[in-house]
Amino acid sequence: MHKSLNRRNFLKLSAAGAAGGFLSGGGTLNAASLNNLSTVRKGEIMQRTLGRTGLKMPLVNLGFVRSDNPRFVNLALDLGMTLIDTAHGYSNGRNEEMLGELLKNKPRDSYCIATKVRGDTEDQISRQFDISLKRLQLEYVDILMLHGSGSREHTLNEERIRAFLNIKDQGRARFLGVSTHSNEPEVIRAVAESNLYDVVCTSYNFRMENYHDLKKAIAEAADAGIGIIAMKTMAGVYWDKERQDPINVKAALKFALQNPYIHTSFPGVESFRELEENFEANYNIDLTPEEVKDLRLDQADAGMFCLGCEKCIEQCPQKIPVPDIMRSYMYAYGYKNLALARDTIDSIDLGQDVCAGCSSCVVKCVQGFNIAEKIKDIDRLRHVPADFLT
Repeated sequence: MHKSLNRRNFLKLSAAGAAGGFLSGGGTLNAASLNNLSTVRKGEIMQRTLGRTGLKMPLVNLGFVRSDNPRFVNLALDLGMTLIDTAHGYSNGRNEEMLGELLKNKPRDSYCIATKVRGDTEDQISRQFDISLKRLQLEYVDILMLHGSGSREHTLNEERIRAFLNIKDQGRARFLGVSTHSNEPEVIRAVAESNLYDVVCTSYNFRMENYHDLKKAIAEAADAGIGIIAMKTMAGVYWDKERQDPINVKAALKFALQNPYIHTSFPGVESFRELEENFEANYNIDLTPEEVKDLRLDQADAGMFCLGCEKCIEQCPQKIPVPDIMRSYMYAYGYKNLALARDTIDSIDLGQDVCAGCSSCVVKCVQGFNIAEKIKDIDRLRHVPADFLT
C-alpha cells in the first residue's frame, strides 16, 4: 500500500487537499460499500464489516475500561464482543498491561485489539508503540491508530505517516487508523484521501452540532472503504455535573448505530450492568418513542459534551486548547473516571496556572458553557497525585 504514497505522491495529495480537492461523490454507495454496510447476523447478534479491513464484528464492542478490573474484558468477550480498545496513555499504560496479562492465555484469533499512540516524530511514535506492544505481550495489534488528530495537517503529516508505514511493513500492525475528537469531518476526509489509513474512530453522538457535515464525511469515507468506529456515543453520560440527571446511554448508542455507515462502536463502561445494556444494542437498534424523548433532540440542553468546534481557541488570548480541557472535564464529572481525566489533561502543556494573566474570561462558548468555571473545576485535578486516581 505504501508504494502509492511515496514522497512525491504524498506532497501532491496534500496540495490538492489544501486547495479543496476533497472526495467527490458525496458518499454515494457503490457495490463494494453496499457489501460492507449491510448488517449481517451471527446467531442473533448483528454484525457489520469494518470497511476494507474485512473484519466482521458486532455493532457494539468494548471501549476503555478501568485498568484494575479485567473482569470487564472477560465478560465482554464472553458476551460476544470481539474488538477491544485501548491506548498507550490510558492509566499511564496500566490498561495495556492489564490486557496483556489477560489476553496472553486466550487464542489470538478470538479477539482483535486496537491501540493508539501519539507523537510528532517518527522516533516518538516508534518508541511509544514498542512500549505498547511489550505491555500487551503481543507480536502485533490488529489496528494501530494515531491518537486524537484534530486537523488534516496533523493526520497527513509525512513523518507520522512514515512511522506508521514502517510499523505496518514490519508486520506489527495489521491495519492503520486515526482517532479524532475535534474537526471530525476534516480529519475523516483526510483519512479517506490518504490511501494509507484503513479505519477512523470518530466522536459521533446525538448532540453534535456539525451533525450533517459529519454524516456526509462519514458516508464519503465509508464509500471509499474506510472502516468507521463511533466513540463518545453517550455524549457525556450525564446532563449535569452533579450526576443527578443521567443520559439514556442505551438510547444514545442506538441513535449512533442507526447510521448504517457506522460499522461498530467503542462505548466506555464503568459497570457490569452498563456493559450488558450496551451489548443489548447488538440485537436491536430500533429507538422507542420514549428513548427518542429521553435524548431531548428538540431542546438546547448541552449537557457536558463539548462539540470540539475550537471557536473558543480563537477567542482565548493564550490560545489554550479548551476542547481538550473540556474533554477532561467530561471524563471527570460525567464518566467519573478521574484517571482518564488526568491522563487527558496531562497530555496538554498547560503550564503552572492555566488562566494566569487574565482577570476575566472573554471566551463565549457556542453551547453556553461557563468556560472559566469549568477550567477552574478541572484544573484542580492536575494537583492531585496520580497514584490517588488509579
